[in-house]
Amino acid sequence: MSGKSLLLKVILLGDGGVGKSSLMNRYVTDRFDSQSFHTIGVEFLNRDLEIDGRLVTLQIWDTAGQERFKSLRTPFYRGADCCLLTFAVDDLQSFQNLGCWKKEFMYYSDVRDPERFPFVVLGNKVDKEEREVGEDEARAWCEENGCCPYFETSAKDDTNVVAAFEAAVREVLASEDPIDHTLLSSSIDLHGNRKVARSSCC
Repeated sequence: MSGKSLLLKVILLGDGGVGKSSLMNRYVTDRFDSQSFHTIGVEFLNRDLEIDGRLVTLQIWDTAGQERFKSLRTPFYRGADCCLLTFAVDDLQSFQNLGCWKKEFMYYSDVRDPERFPFVVLGNKVDKEEREVGEDEARAWCEENGCCPYFETSAKDDTNVVAAFEAAVREVLASEDPIDHTLLSSSIDLHGNRKVARSSCC
């Protein structure tokens, strides 16, 4: 197992009410609150995990989906390593807005390599009986928009939540040099002196 700790920043984006906060809280605290309120601005939580032998600190940023909070959320897009585009399967409009969310993120995030930047798409609230967006339709959108991985999730039932966030980590590790995200690692210089690398700013 690698001794390096990696800090990865992921952003949850999507319309208000699609369950972004619930997904984050389910993943980090394993809890679901049916009475949760809309996010104002941004919130974030951390979770430490091990993926394929790598130690990772996943910093998950939950953003307000309402238009009036745009000026509050967009500064936090910078430095993101992955974006989780989220819609609710019982809300067609939230699905149709995915393209707008992706465009907004790319405009404000200033990523180095837009063509290779990893997105993961989450169709949340699959516990709902009435669907407005079919799985095939969602997968087709993902294919047309950079072959993004797609997960049908439920924060309420804990369906595919862990799998979705772990997929986001794997997408980052596969697309970038993870040395950029090193939090703390030991190295030896040519004179044999042990030194500690500085923390990288994310």
